[in-house]
Amino acid sequence: MSYEKKSRGRSDHRGAVDRRAFMASVAGASALATLTGRPLQAGLYAAPGPTSAAETAVTEFYRGLNESQRQAICLPLEHELRGKVNANWHVTKHTLGDGSFSRSQVDLVRRILRGATSEDGFARLEKQMDFDSGGIGEYSVAVFGEPGGPGKFEFEITGRHLTLRVDGNTIEHAAFGGPIVYGHGEEDAKQNLFYYQTLQANEVFSSLSAEQSAKALLTGAAPTENAVQLQGTAGQFPGISVATLSADQQALVSRTLEVLLAPYRREDIEEVMQIVQKSGGIQTLNMAFYQQDNLDNDRLWDIWRIEGPSFVWHFRGAPHVHAYINIGVVST
Repeated sequence: MSYEKKSRGRSDHRGAVDRRAFMASVAGASALATLTGRPLQAGLYAAPGPTSAAETAVTEFYRGLNESQRQAICLPLEHELRGKVNANWHVTKHTLGDGSFSRSQVDLVRRILRGATSEDGFARLEKQMDFDSGGIGEYSVAVFGEPGGPGKFEFEITGRHLTLRVDGNTIEHAAFGGPIVYGHGEEDAKQNLFYYQTLQANEVFSSLSAEQSAKALLTGAAPTENAVQLQGTAGQFPGISVATLSADQQALVSRTLEVLLAPYRREDIEEVMQIVQKSGGIQTLNMAFYQQDNLDNDRLWDIWRIEGPSFVWHFRGAPHVHAYINIGVVST
C-alpha cells in the first residue's frame, strides 16, 4: 500500500489559490460579525460536533483501520503526545505515504482536512504541504480516544509547518481541540502563502498614533514561538491593549481576526468567537509587533502577536512563517 509523493514546488501568496475562494471564506467569517446584528466579539455560537463533516470522516477512518494500523497510530486520550506543540514533528512514526496506509485511507485524511477548513484554507494547506514536504504523504496522523463512541476523541495530523486537530468539541473549553500550528517554508516573505495575514495585522499598526505605536512596537526579542500557554485573566500581555483603541481601530482588530480565522471551517470560527466573548470580548486582547527580524527594514513588522486571557496567536514571518495558535477558556 502506498501513496505517491508530490514534487516540491514554489508558490506565490494570495495568487497561489483561488482569490474568489479566499474572498468567500473571509466573507463567511465576516458574516459572523453581523449575525443577528451583533458585533463580532459579542456572538455566542455553536461548535463542531461528532457528526460534523470532518468528524464523520474521522470516525470512518478510525473504523477502517486494521489491527496493525491501530497499534501504530491509536493512542489513549491523555497520552503526552497530544499536548506537544512544534512546527516540525511527527506524532507517530509512520507517514501517510510510507506504505502503511491505502490510497482510500489517505483520501479519507484529505476529506478530514477539507472538512476542517474553508475552501481557500484547504487550497493553501495542500499547497503548503506540497511545497514544504512533497505532499500529504509526508505527514503523520494519530487518533486519540475512540471516535464515534460516547467519549472524547481527537484526530491529529502533524508534519513540517502543520499541526491540526479535529475533536468534535469533545475536548472541553478548547477551540480546534488544542494548540495548532501552520506555516510555510517560502523565505521570500512576499511569496509566502500567509503574507496577506502580515499585511492585515500591519493595517492595525498603521492606524496607531505615535503614542500608541510606542506601546505596540517592542524592541526586545519576541516570545519563544511555542510559548502559547494561556494565562487567564491574571496574565500579563505584551503590546497595546485593544480596549484603549478607538472604535475604528477596534474594528480593524475585528477584521484582522476574521482574516486570520478565514482558513478554518465556520464551526471552529464560531467556537473561537464564543470563547473570546466568554473572556470579555476583543477588548481583553493585546496586540504586539516586534522590531526583531524586520525584513527589508521597511517597518512592515513580520513578527506580531495577539494575546489575551483565552487567546494566543503568535506569528513569526521571518525568515519564513511559523504560526502558533491556542484559544480556550481558562478558569482563574
